[in-house]
Amino acid sequence: MTSSGPVHAFLAGSGTDGAGRDLAAVLAFDDARIEAVHDFIQWCFPLREASRAVPGAPVLTPAEADAIRADPRARDGLRAALGRMHRFYGETGHWLGRHDHNHLRITRILTAVRDLLDDTEAQAFHRFVSARNAEAGSPIDPASLRFWAAAVGRT
Repeated sequence: MTSSGPVHAFLAGSGTDGAGRDLAAVLAFDDARIEAVHDFIQWCFPLREASRAVPGAPVLTPAEADAIRADPRARDGLRAALGRMHRFYGETGHWLGRHDHNHLRITRILTAVRDLLDDTEAQAFHRFVSARNAEAGSPIDPASLRFWAAAVGRT
């Protein structure tokens, strides 16, 4: 299958992001780099809306979303990115506070996974981050939790 766009190519492993990194390089980021780098998440978890945090980040078109859904390599790439972020949120705890940029990232992840993979995988990630919040004494702002719930269709 030929790529219908740059995000599809990136997720399928045949393209690079705006900084010239392929998916394997992004997945190899250590936790400190995941925290510090702000321009990879839009490539790993694309949305149909422009990013307010990273001007120039890709915007997912309907045709590219369809191509990703139809391509097992791209879906596997998205699942690999989801697995890496799952490990990041499991291994770190600094994001477990009232306000943190990772809360926006989690909303993005949930939205992209629901749109491009399925509800089941989005719900599983939602349960995971919600459980981490509960284990930490529920420090995350309720507004963020509402955004997460809305992203997986629980509102």
